[in-house]
Amino acid sequence: MRKPHAILFAAALLASASACAQQGSDRSLRYKWIDGQGEMHFSDSLTQDALKFGYSVVNDQGLVVQRVQRQLTPQERDAAQKLAAQQAAAKRVADDRARADEQMLNSYPDEASYKASLQQSLTGMDQQIHTSKLNLRSQEQALTELLGRAAEAEHNKQPVPKFLQDSIAKQRGVVSDLQALLQHQQAQRDQAEQQQTQQLAHYRALQQAAQQQEH
Repeated sequence: MRKPHAILFAAALLASASACAQQGSDRSLRYKWIDGQGEMHFSDSLTQDALKFGYSVVNDQGLVVQRVQRQLTPQERDAAQKLAAQQAAAKRVADDRARADEQMLNSYPDEASYKASLQQSLTGMDQQIHTSKLNLRSQEQALTELLGRAAEAEHNKQPVPKFLQDSIAKQRGVVSDLQALLQHQQAQRDQAEQQQTQQLAHYRALQQAAQQQEH
């Protein structure tokens, strides 16, 4: 049975041999870099110039085992971070668009079904426009009646009552608001129709690309 001090001595020798081997391995590595004038330099240790311009780690056979980029200035780091953020945002947008395109193709396997969904959206807008037109017509008729009563009073050379004047002013505001609403709805409908033309062209392009991949 080995004595404890013999075991400890053997372990110490093993650790020392390992450290020597590691040091020998480290000494076999060198650093090379190119300075601002394009001249190449070699060194057994890292220098400020190597860190400044970036360096390569080479082994005893002259082969590059690692490449370390030069240190960036604060301005360059900020610019790199902004660029990385912009690229990440662009990738998220592209990924979201790709998922939306895939979902659209899965939901509408043919052009007829996709056109039907687009038309359904326009139909809903047309119904809103029709309702607004009916309301506007009704409110315009009410305004015409109020104006008729005022005209009758003036024809009879009687003053127009204040409550009638107030009612006419209020009714004119209602009619004006409905006219603006109707104009806004019609503009939205026209814009939606233009967008749907673009969406249909995009859908057709996706369908064509999918068919080409199948073949």
